[in-house]
Amino acid sequence: MGTRRQFSREFKVEAVKLVKERGVSITQAALDLDIHQTMLRTWIRELAADPQQAFPGKGVMKPEQAEIERLKKEVAKLKMERDILKKGRGLLREGLAVKFEFVAKHRGVWPTGVICEALGVSRSGFYAWLQRPRSQRSFTNESIGKQVKQSFLDSDRTYGARRVWRDVLASGVNCGLHLIEKLMLQQALRARPRRRGLPKDDGQRSDAASNVLDRQFTADGPNQKWVADFTYIWTAEGWLYVAVVLDLFSRRAVGWSMQASMTSQLVADALMMAVWRRGKPVALLHHSDQGSQYTSGHFQQLLKDQGITCSMSRAGEVWDNSAMESFFSSMKTERIARKVFRTRDEARAKVFDYIERFYNPTRRHSTIGYVSPVQFEQAQRA
Repeated sequence: MGTRRQFSREFKVEAVKLVKERGVSITQAALDLDIHQTMLRTWIRELAADPQQAFPGKGVMKPEQAEIERLKKEVAKLKMERDILKKGRGLLREGLAVKFEFVAKHRGVWPTGVICEALGVSRSGFYAWLQRPRSQRSFTNESIGKQVKQSFLDSDRTYGARRVWRDVLASGVNCGLHLIEKLMLQQALRARPRRRGLPKDDGQRSDAASNVLDRQFTADGPNQKWVADFTYIWTAEGWLYVAVVLDLFSRRAVGWSMQASMTSQLVADALMMAVWRRGKPVALLHHSDQGSQYTSGHFQQLLKDQGITCSMSRAGEVWDNSAMESFFSSMKTERIARKVFRTRDEARAKVFDYIERFYNPTRRHSTIGYVSPVQFEQAQRA
């Protein structure tokens, strides 16, 4: 009897988003992710019923945990109100129209009711204001806004406000620089910066494991050698960290995790997804670099609990983990490079699509004879 498959909460949430937010049919999504349609429908119902507490795991929430969750929600609301008032400083002295414009502009960031409550206006008044005829200025700004966006895109997202302004003036429209800056801000049009340093890993290293893998990037069967690493993706909200685990037998991405922070939990979640998918390993080698996330006591204990042998690259030798370097290079070249993500969720969706809907089931891999990792494994089992 086969091992019952388990899925992390992160996997379930992204699978539901695939259907609910990006319009993929349940049938196609289930086929792409190699899960049953009934299971996917159940996940959709559970997340719709309780977006915050859906998929809690095997345990049942205790009363004190429920109280902690309630307090977290209260704190989150207070933080939202604080951020709203900080963002809209001075609005309390303004008229209703100015406040309603602020609500309309930011209701995609915070709930409408919370913004209205913080500013001391009614939701019904805001929705009534939305129904009123638009002013001529709003139509003019909308027209100029389209020209601003077109100029920005024509420059391959490299123009700042001053260069966009020159393009708009050249088209015969007379407007000021501040209006262009305002319209670019409203549309989240931000010129690509010249240079940006990668975030530094200042974590403390413990004694590193030896390089057991020794650049032998082949395996006779599945679940013998896994390699792991994580990378960074920039978004307008900050860095998104993506950890991945590859099975060297088929080069299949068997585990992944995405978080806003660079912690040992990031790499631990990726490893546990791989274990849930492939089953508890019998004789498995896990290879990574000497990053503090992998040398941490938390992660090392997890390897011991799962009976996994640890292998690590030598300091400064990127070629010791070249299989992972190659994977991330392909992902960024084929899906991430020269893209500007407004939110971490946009970047998450792109990475999820690449791994689960393209790389694993479809992308032809030169190392395994130009078939996809899934096709390679199926052929080996046949």
